[in-house]
Amino acid sequence: PANIFYGTSIPTCILVLKKDRKNTGDILFIDASNEFEKQKTQNKLLPEHIENIIAAYENRQDIEKYAHVATLQEVKDNDYNLNIPRYVDTFEAEDEIDLNAIAQQLKELDQQSQNTDKVIAEFCTELGIDSPFAEVK
Repeated sequence: PANIFYGTSIPTCILVLKKDRKNTGDILFIDASNEFEKQKTQNKLLPEHIENIIAAYENRQDIEKYAHVATLQEVKDNDYNLNIPRYVDTFEAEDEIDLNAIAQQLKELDQQSQNTDKVIAEFCTELGIDSPFAEVK
């Protein structure tokens, strides 16, 4: 995540390069950008966050919205772009908005506003002052 290292506010990336790899035909991508505790000036990795990262590294499996094992062909197909979001999709779809319900709420609020304007105009009339809502019927 961002602000994890002192003096560095940008998100960080850790690369693990091994000379004698067992898995030479793929690359493991882990997106642990949400694995932190927010603090005032600097975010902090808690032990459980580190354990999650290590478990994903050791198990070397696809974990939805967290880790992906990409084949070298997949990396080649992406023009060797190693940008993590290309491989680990963390997109969260927002809830759909019911426009009809929102339109109904706006109509109700408009009606309430008109009723309030009428009440204010009546109070102003009783007090004998000019009302900004005098034209409201």
